[in-house]
Amino acid sequence: MSSNFLEALAGTRLYPITDRQLSGLSHAEQVSRLSQAGATLIQLREKVLAPLDFYREAEAAMRVARDRGAKIVINDRVDMALALKADGVHLGQDDLPPAAARRILGPDAIIGFSTHNLSQAHLAAKMPVDYVAIGPIFATSTKQGSDAPVGIRALLDARQAVGTIPLVAIGGITAENCQDVLGAGANAVAVISDLWTPERQATTHIKSLFQRQ
Repeated sequence: MSSNFLEALAGTRLYPITDRQLSGLSHAEQVSRLSQAGATLIQLREKVLAPLDFYREAEAAMRVARDRGAKIVINDRVDMALALKADGVHLGQDDLPPAAARRILGPDAIIGFSTHNLSQAHLAAKMPVDYVAIGPIFATSTKQGSDAPVGIRALLDARQAVGTIPLVAIGGITAENCQDVLGAGANAVAVISDLWTPERQATTHIKSLFQRQ
């Protein structure tokens, strides 16, 4: 199963995540800009909209992604991923367990799972997931009530804990520090804020992030 995630990244190491509040753009427009810049796998993340409104936004984003040949992972919502026939789901510690999501979405779905410490990473490595995410690596304002930053040391430990399962680093990652994170063993970096702050969200900047990987 783990190869699904890396295959979807198609040689890139940047795993972009949408954010309507930061970008001021619809999920569909974000997917359009990201895919234009070179993204092949994009996570749709929505923490504010009502479920029906998010569904409609995600549906429009899926159409754009299909036209551009990009794959879509839905944050948290297994039901929405199933209904939209998305390519996968990213789950948090309080979401549906990965084993249950796997039974619902099937063997080909990309399933990712968030961890925030070494113990959780150890447990995640035994689950039917395609990648394990760990973070926040650095301080971040994207997620309210976020766990304390784990730092590069925890990323190095997590690399050992998950074995050959792809490892995604998230939290406070920028164009300036991503090479340190990748050098510590992450297969990919999940980025939100560095894509969508006003001075960063031009397609040329997003494209430069992909080129640096």
